[in-house]
Amino acid sequence: MERSFRQVDVFGSDRFRGNPVAVVLDGEGLSAEEMQRFANWTNLSETTFVLPPEDPSADYRLRIFTPVAELPFAGHPTLGSAHAWLEAGGSPRAEDVVQECGAGLITVRGTDLGLAFAAPPLVRTGPVDEQLVVEIVTVMGIERSAMVDAQWVDNGPGWVAVLVASASEVLAVRPGFIDRPVGVVGPYPADGPAAFEVRAFFPAGGAMVEDPVTGSLNASVAQWLLGSGRAQAPYVASQGTALGRAGRVFIDGGDGSVWVAGATVTGVEGSADL
Repeated sequence: MERSFRQVDVFGSDRFRGNPVAVVLDGEGLSAEEMQRFANWTNLSETTFVLPPEDPSADYRLRIFTPVAELPFAGHPTLGSAHAWLEAGGSPRAEDVVQECGAGLITVRGTDLGLAFAAPPLVRTGPVDEQLVVEIVTVMGIERSAMVDAQWVDNGPGWVAVLVASASEVLAVRPGFIDRPVGVVGPYPADGPAAFEVRAFFPAGGAMVEDPVTGSLNASVAQWLLGSGRAQAPYVASQGTALGRAGRVFIDGGDGSVWVAGATVTGVEGSADL
């Protein structure tokens, strides 16, 4: 069956310098196995399938797959899928788009900086056990003394984040393998290209894979950094530098909410035979 398909670049400061997501706009009738098989074939960080909502307050339901597993929530697929849905003629019930996914209802709205999603609540937060800290910094090649702090920042994918003293230390990371998603973040100097450099690593097929630009991690790291007073909104995070990308994630917040915004542009449009 031919199904409408788009591949959308998300969070790129320049065209095709962000993180692409594959979006199947009519996923109804596909089994989870069929979705996973297609996501494995696209071999992108995530592939999404747009479905009719089950919650009456949602505009659509989204299922999100990496090449190896389904996720309850992910950030760049949320923005890329909303972009594709709107571009294909989707019309929200109210002013904002409401996405239903495994993490619940996610609000997406247009801003001057691109589409933005409201960061979902963290499902796990708090300090990281010292044994795990030592394992992470060892695997990441970070000196224990260079680590400023570590925190669980899990909003669905399982993120644990490590804060180091500088963006240059983030870019110097050469990861070994650890069986959990890890984010590394460090500040730029005042005259740097952004406030922070972020890198995201996750296990796949016995190796650590680096994600070019990661909405879910930036959302949860922002909740941590803003909540601890280490950052002030608004700020810009850079990601993908180590991979030759130019990702820019715009963080804003107030009254306890955090919004994550970025550019979205369709790179491929057509149909998928599924």
